[in-house]
Amino acid sequence: MDATDGNTAETTGSRRYWLLRGVRSAFSIPGLILASAFVGFAGLARDAGLTLAQTVFMTGIVWALPAKVVLVGAVIAGNSLPAAAFAVALSSVRLAPMVVALTPEMRTPKTPAWVLYLLSHFVAVTSWVLAMEQFRLVPRPMRTTFYAGLGGTLVLGNMLVVAVVFIVAGRLPPPVSAALFFLTPMYFLTSLWGSARERAGQVAMVFGLVLGPVFHLLTPDFDLLAAGLSAGVAAYGVHLIGKRRRKA
Repeated sequence: MDATDGNTAETTGSRRYWLLRGVRSAFSIPGLILASAFVGFAGLARDAGLTLAQTVFMTGIVWALPAKVVLVGAVIAGNSLPAAAFAVALSSVRLAPMVVALTPEMRTPKTPAWVLYLLSHFVAVTSWVLAMEQFRLVPRPMRTTFYAGLGGTLVLGNMLVVAVVFIVAGRLPPPVSAALFFLTPMYFLTSLWGSARERAGQVAMVFGLVLGPVFHLLTPDFDLLAAGLSAGVAAYGVHLIGKRRRKA
């Protein structure tokens, strides 16, 4: 049933009902896959020397997993604070279009601005996909409540996952700990490769994998930033050349 106009019987449901509907939506296949990625992040953070409190705090405050991986990578590489902050900001800019697309879907004339600012913290790939799928079934006046349940559950649930895995990881056999360490980068490599809409995205990943070690030797403080920019520009150049050849 489509509830976009907010005039259906479901509109009369209480905010508690829609909050719980949002909570329930977090327990899904995408949510499970996201939790598995955070298992790997906990192992990564532990091996990087972060404390339990720092890791859990980072999970709740930074939230988006790529930004946290970039930050931990900067910590491991010993990058300066401005360089790490700049790299994290660049990785988070990609979420801005998601916020722009999601906000009109759940805003009403009576929605306070601070509610939208608060909920924008929950925007990441998984929560965005689940929300856009479910919003057609949620009355518009209840969408902020629904998204608060969805996003809040994903954040708090994964903070708990990270805390448990961080504590348990120290008692695991070395091969299992090593597998946890590589789970997050492998998750990103495979998911980004499979979700790339343009061949240029995959080309950029290959360039980045090759240039990363090179820039780490040349400029350790800016290796992630330099490798990312160089790989992206090179892939865009390859994309333009291929486009011109197809037109010729």
